[in-house]
Amino acid sequence: MKIVAIIVYSHSGSKRVLLFNPDGLNIITGRSSTGKSALSEIVEYCMGRSTFNVPEGVIRDKVSWYGVIYQFAGEQVLVAKPSPGSGHSSCSKAMIRRGAALAAPEFSELAANSDDDTVVSLLSNLLGIPENQTDVPLHQSRASYSATIKHTYFYLFQKIGIISSKEQLFYRQNEDHMQQTIKDTLPILLGVAPQDRLEIESKLREARRELRILEKAIVEAMQSRRQLNTNGVGLLSEARQLGIVKPDRAPETTEEILDLLSDAVKWKPATVPDEDSGRISALENELFTLRAERKTLKQRLEAARLFADKGDGFSREAGEQQDRLASINALPRNPQTGAWQWPFAEENLGMDSPIAAALLAELHSLNTEMARVTGERPQLQSFIAELDGEIAETNRLIRDKEQELASAIATNEAIARLGSLNNAAAKVVGRISYFLDTFSPEADVAESEKRKRALQRRIEELEKQSGADDSKERLASILNIISSKISSYAKELRAEFSEYNFRLDLANLTVVVDRPDRPIPMHRTGGGANHLAYHLGTLLSLHQFAAANGRPIPQFLFLDQPTQVYFPSETAYKEADGSFERTEADSDVERVRTLFALLHRFVTELCPGFQIIVTEHANLREEWFQQALAEQPWTKPPALIPEGWPTSL
Repeated sequence: MKIVAIIVYSHSGSKRVLLFNPDGLNIITGRSSTGKSALSEIVEYCMGRSTFNVPEGVIRDKVSWYGVIYQFAGEQVLVAKPSPGSGHSSCSKAMIRRGAALAAPEFSELAANSDDDTVVSLLSNLLGIPENQTDVPLHQSRASYSATIKHTYFYLFQKIGIISSKEQLFYRQNEDHMQQTIKDTLPILLGVAPQDRLEIESKLREARRELRILEKAIVEAMQSRRQLNTNGVGLLSEARQLGIVKPDRAPETTEEILDLLSDAVKWKPATVPDEDSGRISALENELFTLRAERKTLKQRLEAARLFADKGDGFSREAGEQQDRLASINALPRNPQTGAWQWPFAEENLGMDSPIAAALLAELHSLNTEMARVTGERPQLQSFIAELDGEIAETNRLIRDKEQELASAIATNEAIARLGSLNNAAAKVVGRISYFLDTFSPEADVAESEKRKRALQRRIEELEKQSGADDSKERLASILNIISSKISSYAKELRAEFSEYNFRLDLANLTVVVDRPDRPIPMHRTGGGANHLAYHLGTLLSLHQFAAANGRPIPQFLFLDQPTQVYFPSETAYKEADGSFERTEADSDVERVRTLFALLHRFVTELCPGFQIIVTEHANLREEWFQQALAEQPWTKPPALIPEGWPTSL
């Protein structure tokens, strides 16, 4: 699979076709911001990737459709996709056209007739990716999946910033889950998992999975047998305490324990009546009212008794005064007249004197008050007795209500206890049920052991048929072949440590220098030129192996601005603008020439027919370099997008 043409369409219907040589080196050089770096994004977009990564700016604004014509053995395929449109970052609609020799369709012919899933399936089949399934260990949570053409992107594109990175060897390996994806799918693409083994490996995975499940079940069954006397008897004791079962005697055999536990599972909870919380509330309110009435009665009784006490005090004081005044009646009388006679007074001085009149009046008043108090005392005593009776009755009512309230509370507590008992019993019954479900009698264990032995024999047979036991060795052998070529390319590019052997470390997705004293991974090396050599050596070695062995990896490689590392600065590199003079004046031109010479020799001698597309700022005078130019150096214009294309209709 190679690239014949990249096509872009304007909103007004114009088209721009960029043709490539499918068998050789293709170079596009020129000024900055002319669309060179967008070419690899367009190719990836038209290989079935829905995410649209073309940079914002002129291209997004002025292009309505993108298309790529791919070359396969005896057939060409056109994949065209519309721009996602403003505010969108992806599009899965596509147009597919197949034929022996295709031309870029006219704008009026563009119409979506398929989608990205179909594009991926078609390109994968034409490329020859076999039916496959990634081998995911059973203990891991990630799901198995099939390798497709999407899993070749990592080896086709080296975009700006990646090709000279010391941390990242392959495109997109820094994205989530991509490292594991590369590790899972590269062995398939390299032929470690041949197509004729797919069905056998599927059966092998299923048999291994069934064996693991069976072994776990046997272990659990044996454990439950060993724990029967402990767990089973313990559960039976709990059930007895809660009244779930009532054995007449302690069980003596396993069968008796199991029978009693089986009976316990049939337990049904007792009916729990509803709590009468409203009755308790009503009783509490009635008690509150009665206690308030009793308090009022006691206050009235206290006031009456206080009044009675004051009346008794008055009576005592008045009686004493009355007795003193009544002594007037003891005065002597005149023998002749019978009238009182004041002692020590003149003769015949009677009671008509003012003093006598006052004393007699006071005595009369005291007699009257004493008569009134004496008359009211029986009524007051009756009132006090009545209050005492009412208080006694109220106390009786309070005692009755308190007893009634205590009974209601006790009833609700009993209901709650019954509910708790049911809950506790239900938990024990659940544990008994689980115990019985996981308990395997000896006959079942024996049968499981028999099935286990049969599965083990089947797995051994499938492993022999699939050759799964040597997959690691075969992968290691392939990686050794690729690594040996990395070493030769690193030496040709004059990379640091090129006197030692290099190794592709698939486990860590990096390149390692095998020094005698210690290994050195790529991230511990310095210099962008060295990192470029390691990246390029790895990719060329991988593609050389794939092409030589007919592996299903597209035979093209996109390199974006690789010679930047040979310029003193990014500014100097961009100012090269595709001119000979700037390239020769500002760069390490010998190393630039060495790089492109290696790429030219790769497509003509080392891997004939391979396609390399390089987007660059540098330009060399060599004839082979000029023949590799896809177009004359891009300025403004020419560029990817012609002048005059409208932003939108």
